[in-house]
Amino acid sequence: MRTGIANLPLHSGKAPRWLFERMTLLARGIITAIVKDFGPSEVLRRLSDPYWFQALGCVLGFDWHSSGITTTLCGAIKEGIKGLERELGLFVAGGKGGRSLKTPDEIRSRERFLSVDPDILIRVSRLSAKVDSAGLQDGYDLYHHCLFFTSDGRWAVVQQGMNKLTRYARRYHWLGEGNSPLTADRSFICEPHNAVCCNSTGRVLNMVASDSGGARTTVTELSWERPDKLIKDIKRIKTLNLPRRHHTTMDDINPERLYRIFLTTYERRPKDFEVLIGMEGIGPKTIRALALISELIYGVKPSVRDPVRFCFAHGGKDGHPYPVDRKTYDESIEFLRRAVNEARIGITLKKEALRRLSLHTAL
Repeated sequence: MRTGIANLPLHSGKAPRWLFERMTLLARGIITAIVKDFGPSEVLRRLSDPYWFQALGCVLGFDWHSSGITTTLCGAIKEGIKGLERELGLFVAGGKGGRSLKTPDEIRSRERFLSVDPDILIRVSRLSAKVDSAGLQDGYDLYHHCLFFTSDGRWAVVQQGMNKLTRYARRYHWLGEGNSPLTADRSFICEPHNAVCCNSTGRVLNMVASDSGGARTTVTELSWERPDKLIKDIKRIKTLNLPRRHHTTMDDINPERLYRIFLTTYERRPKDFEVLIGMEGIGPKTIRALALISELIYGVKPSVRDPVRFCFAHGGKDGHPYPVDRKTYDESIEFLRRAVNEARIGITLKKEALRRLSLHTAL
């Protein structure tokens, strides 16, 4: 679903401590208010909307056009609801860099609060990361991965990659609306994203596009071939003069290094592309090599279609459109805290508090 384009340039620096502390408090109030009024699943749905996500980051006072809004906002939400996860029925795992690798452990640590097998959510986390690194090869290397999930197994993923050459980031949004990784009308390997936001790079291998269905089947069947034959085909391709317009290239592909991986796929014979891409050791180069064989030798083309498609309430970290007004920010936090507390008394008071909050922030 192509929902829009957002350019996220790389900015140096990070949120100052005084700002991040306020961001966590305001994030806690906003997320709590949404859960109390609409339930935790509504938080997932909104986080999967790239524009709502961007607006929330702006309201919390971060740079409206910086790549850092993704990592900082996810971190503020994670820190903000700490200690309230069980009450809210909402949990966050993962983060930037090394923290993303701890996602499976963080999911398992919440097992006693879940009504579903945590392995399902771990599989969600792993497959979404594999799709955005190997299934969709768009020039952006993932460095941030956050899984938001509810006690009944619903989930959303927000992850981001960086293009080192352009120094721009690309953010990927996922939404799982059922109690399992796959729903009736959504799949990890066919148009899986709720949104992808950034500028286009022009060099894309999109194995998860709807029009890559034939290529996914062919690539999976190719993985069953004897390694010797696949290596021979790759070497044959390397002797061809590929046109400049070609989006899937042999750059950095070493046939000899792929032999052991192909031996694994030959022995295990993955039943479909989802199983193939989820296998350990299967990365962008393996998928790219098989896609090239599929297209140039067997004539089955993968898609090269790129899936890409608030102003501040409290000011911005770098002073745009104006410096963060700490007094107003603190008043908003306190106002929201009181509104949520009053909401516990009854539905009438809750709605009135949120209405006053809306009027307050509009001013």
